[in-house]
Amino acid sequence: MLLEHPGQVVTREDLQRRLWPHDVIVDFENNLNTAINRLREALGDSAEHPRFIETLPRHGYRFIAKVARSPESAPQARLLVLPFVNSSGDPSQEYFSDAMTDEINSELSALAPERLAVIARTTAMHYKGTHKDVAKIGRELTLDYVVEGSVRRAGDRVALTVQLVRVPDEAHVLARRYDAELGEVFDLERSVADDLGEQIDIVPRAEQRGAGAAVGPRTPRRPTKDLLAYNSYILGRYHLDRGVSPESMTRARACFEDAIARDPQFAAAYDALAEWWWSAGFFALIPPKETLSVGIVHAMRAVEIDPSLAEAHAMLAQYFKQLNFNWDEVHREMGLALELNPNSPIVLMRHAITGLMPFGRMEEAVANLERALELDPLGVFLRAWLVVMLWLGRQYERAIEQGRLLLQFVPEHFLPHFVIGFVYREAGMFEQSIAAHRKAAELSRGAPLMLGWLGLALAQSGDRAGARAFIERLRAMPPKVYVPPTSFAWIHLALDEIDDFFEWTDRAIDERDHMIVPIKTYPFLDRIRDDPRYLGLLRKMNLPDG
Repeated sequence: MLLEHPGQVVTREDLQRRLWPHDVIVDFENNLNTAINRLREALGDSAEHPRFIETLPRHGYRFIAKVARSPESAPQARLLVLPFVNSSGDPSQEYFSDAMTDEINSELSALAPERLAVIARTTAMHYKGTHKDVAKIGRELTLDYVVEGSVRRAGDRVALTVQLVRVPDEAHVLARRYDAELGEVFDLERSVADDLGEQIDIVPRAEQRGAGAAVGPRTPRRPTKDLLAYNSYILGRYHLDRGVSPESMTRARACFEDAIARDPQFAAAYDALAEWWWSAGFFALIPPKETLSVGIVHAMRAVEIDPSLAEAHAMLAQYFKQLNFNWDEVHREMGLALELNPNSPIVLMRHAITGLMPFGRMEEAVANLERALELDPLGVFLRAWLVVMLWLGRQYERAIEQGRLLLQFVPEHFLPHFVIGFVYREAGMFEQSIAAHRKAAELSRGAPLMLGWLGLALAQSGDRAGARAFIERLRAMPPKVYVPPTSFAWIHLALDEIDDFFEWTDRAIDERDHMIVPIKTYPFLDRIRDDPRYLGLLRKMNLPDG
């Protein structure tokens, strides 16, 4: 409303009529003041020395900065690159066709992000080998275009067949074959992306820009010159995306380390290895302090090699958050990441987890994840985090809806059972919560992280003996198994053993237990927020107590 009337007074009465109609009962004065304060906070403004919003006491507000209307932007086209078929007849070449898919996807994403929304690789890979027709995939993901094709690698030659299908009328607007030497494969991928961009009218056609002229302002992006290093990286991502079982984690780490050994300047591989260490600490496979001290080195190396890699800056922000609660560095690195690639689903997810959730900014965190899911609708971790943010924001019905949707995608992964268990418990659905947490514990092979949350659900349901049995089970874990302090803390809290709860949460901060980060927003912690010891925990994490 202020921007609709720049330089003019918008009265409090006008705001009340527009925002809170007569049939809505609210504390108008308090709500309006809160809304204006939130706007000023977002703009970095102040009531005493306004640069944007001026207050006219008891009358209204005026937007005093210069306002200009931007031209209407063209609607974004939505495109999916289906996993290319390996037509070599050699199953060992499967990774190569996946690598080609991934790189063409990345090239298309860089063409014109304001006009072309390219669905992320994690969603694309869900369709690998499904043989669904293009029209059905287009309807499922609300697409405008689908790219499909095949790759054949023979010796030092690569043959690539590409088709571009317009979804609404299923017309084949491009069908082309490409041949190149293996060493020219990255140039080939860029040529394919440019040809596709021409057909979608997001880049000038060759005859318009002249022979040999560059398509756009993109800088040449070669993730590595070593194809074997790139193959190892792609294979590592495949294993890491499959979950955090010991087998998949072992394979993923070996692949990333092999990629770096082959090309020590491979920034994306360092970022992936930093993510590996982060995941190992988050799911308590290794003591978090150990993972943080190793992983941050890889994150810093990724940024050092390629300062333009947005995901690496966001990864580094996550390490600054967890290692020493350095929120200034968190905001700096996350700001760089968002500036470099504001449309990256990974950056948006990491921002929600690191820059917003710890401060209780749940509505913004949800909005970030919803935006990320527009580009990666089948991203398992994205949707799991959306369930968590909705739960922390007390939107239990929506959280259950999203959790059930996630269960449809990956019913045999522990993650959907884990996160929906949180919500069921908070909604008072203890039987469903206990069943979900038991399933998560079973699928994770009895991970101590899962057992702590199961114990909490049992205690809150009234099964005190069952909950106490889990405390004893956690204490009996072998020394080589890391048990997160919060696994004890949550059960003690639900058993009304408050002193023990504070002892274990204090230890959780010291050990950098990842589960302590949402301390300001966990619904089940509301009961202890007036305890002075709770404020001491916030201060220890450098978090504001408001």
